[in-house]
Formats: sequence, structure tokens, C-alpha cells
Amino acid sequence: MSKVINVINVMRSEQIASNIAVPKDITHYMRPGLLQLAALPPLSLYIHLPWCLKKCPYCDFNSHELQAGGTLPTDLEQRYLNALVADLDASLPLIWGRTVHSIFIGGGTPSLFSPESIDRLLGDIRARVKLTPDCEITLEANPGTFEKDRFKAFRSAGVTRLSIGVQSFNDAHLKALGRVHDGAQAIAAVEEAAQSFETFNLDLMYALPGQTITDLDKDVQMALSLAPPHISIYHLTIEPNTYFAKFPPLVPEEDTAYAMLDRLTELLGQAGLDRYEVSAYAKSGHRCWHNLNYWQFGDYLGLGAGAHSKLSFAHRVVRQVRFREPKLYMQNALAGNAVTQDEDIKHKELAFEFMLNALRLKEGFDPALFFERTGLALSTIQAGLSLAIEKNLLIQTPKSIKPTERGFDFLSDLQELFLA
Repeated sequence: MSKVINVINVMRSEQIASNIAVPKDITHYMRPGLLQLAALPPLSLYIHLPWCLKKCPYCDFNSHELQAGGTLPTDLEQRYLNALVADLDASLPLIWGRTVHSIFIGGGTPSLFSPESIDRLLGDIRARVKLTPDCEITLEANPGTFEKDRFKAFRSAGVTRLSIGVQSFNDAHLKALGRVHDGAQAIAAVEEAAQSFETFNLDLMYALPGQTITDLDKDVQMALSLAPPHISIYHLTIEPNTYFAKFPPLVPEEDTAYAMLDRLTELLGQAGLDRYEVSAYAKSGHRCWHNLNYWQFGDYLGLGAGAHSKLSFAHRVVRQVRFREPKLYMQNALAGNAVTQDEDIKHKELAFEFMLNALRLKEGFDPALFFERTGLALSTIQAGLSLAIEKNLLIQTPKSIKPTERGFDFLSDLQELFLA
């Protein structure tokens, strides 16, 4: 998977270097073009809150470690919220009249922001855009920022779903990962989430330094004892430009990591958590709508430092990127121009990006969705489909295109077949 993602990152870095955005009005996006989308896909909001208590050695996200003892200064918190609202105001013409189906507040560690600030943020959003009555609103939270009744306050502020970055319940493994919490704090945080939220997610990582399958079993059994309705599972990968890239830890061999994933899937399946996406397991009725919208190539408006957007118009699909450094982002967002990259997605990249996302779903997708979301004929990817079927990585019927069991296990190889 990382090989495919690295190709995309190189492509986008080159585009950012050569295409510095200038503010555009709505007529620019509505001008004639080669695509003809019959309808616009569902719309989500992604909001990035970039600060954390400590930068984890494996993290390559746009996160920034706090100074001054790990507290977020009130004036900085309020200035950032002002910038987010200004960013949304400037973006409204691009999404005017569209309904928002989900909001995801990610980071960083969004739970560093006070419940009062999250309440203000969601109130400002509701004042500007229409939300569906059952709009899913997720907030990422780390056990290291957990305080008694804090999660309940986030629920009162309007958050409907919590995503808790546990990663492990093993203190030695948490220390190796550079996490700021221990196993006892993780348990307390999940128990508090279960009391305050009807649905929540628990993040776990595997193939950790020094981890055995027995260690993994203990982590999974502890997680299941807390009855989360949704679990996200991530393989620890060594990403470029991280501390672990400079000082790689000793991690389990590839065969052991595959065995760990098989064991995870077996244990979670026995507990009624079905694997519906390559990294996601859920009980019935608890799939993450926001992430499903990503994987089905829906639209999303990204607000905040370094946030990405993918927005559809009648004749084009557009990619945007915000300024990455928080100070620079706030300065530009408050001036009405938070976007540093803004461009149409090329047709060959559009087809690949659809497949990159849709093939992550175990159930795959209806072939009609490809045309609906890209405006391209299925023949655009027929060569890749034929090769994938020949390699036993894909099954195609008139109503479904989905990975085989082998294709799901070797997803990166399958996705690469569609990289033009």
C-alpha cells in the first residue's frame, strides 16, 4: 500500500510546487469542460486541528507538538477557530445549496480543544451549511487528553461519534510507540466513551516493536471486553520523514505481520465485528459513514492546516490543499485565501483515485458508481480490470466489482494495476 501512496504523494508534491493557487470565483469551477457529471456525490466536511501533546515517532500526519507544558493557549485556540470559520465562509460558494452528511474532526489531537470550543465550532458550521438530521459528527480523541466527564461534554457539544487512539493496552508497546498514555488510561477513556456515546471507534495497531501474536491476542481480548461497536486496525509502517525512518525499530517479520492480521480478523469476526473495509471492522449499524463516503469517492471539503478537499462540479472534479503550517494557515485563512493548491484532477488520475479508494471496500462497488462519480466510461479502466481478473485479484459481475480474498490480501498490487 505504501508504494502506491508514495507515488501519489510525489505526484501531488510536484503539482503543489508548480501550481500555487490564486483565489477563484465560482464561475471558474462552473465553466465548460470534458466531464459531464449527472449528479453531485454526497458531501462531507473534514476539519483539521493540528496540535498534539507529543509527536509520535511513527506519525507522518500534519501534527505539531505543543510547547508550554502541553496546554493549548486560549488565544491560539480562538484564533484558529476564527481561521476555520473564515475558511468556511470563503468556501461557501463552492458548496452552496449542498447538504453535509458527516463531519470529521481530526488531527493532531482534537480533544486538546475544549468542549466549549467544539460547541462553538459546530454552532458556526450549522449557521452556515445545512446538515442532515442524522449527520455523523466524529471527533478524534487520545486517552492522554482524557479527563472525567470531558467526553460527555463533547457529546453535549454535538459530537455524535468518538474515535479513540488507543493503539495498544500494553504499557511497553505504548512506550515504544511514544504514546503519552498508558494502558490504564486507555481502558478508562474507552469506558467513559461507552457511557457517553451510542457509537464510537477504537484504534489498534499491530506489528509493533517486540510484539508477539500472544501479545496481540491480549490487546484484542482487552479491546473486545470493552465492547466497542467499531475497531480500526493499522499495521505499523515506517513512513518517510519520521523519527522511526531515521531510527527504525525492530518489528515483526512480514510473515508474522500477515499472521497477526489473520488472527485479528478471526477474533473480531467471532465477536460480531465484520471487516467491511481493509482497516475497519464494525458491528451491524456502526459503519463509519464519513469514511465510507471517502471510499465511495464522495466529496469532502477540508478545512484547517494542510487539509485536502475533493469537490465535484458539473464538468470537473477539483482537488484543493490548504496551507500546511498552522501559523501560515491562520494568517492566510483570515485574509480569505487558505488554499495553496487548487486544480482539476486529470482524467487518468481520476480513474485511479476512484479505484484506489473503492477497492478498499470488501463488498466493492456497483460499476454504475464509477461513471456516476468520475464521469468516465468503465472502458477507461477495462485493461486494469481484465488484468486483475486474470491474476485472480478481482471479481466482476454486471452489478459488482470487488476484490477476491487474494486481492484483499494483496491490495497494493491490485490498486497498482490501475495506476496510469
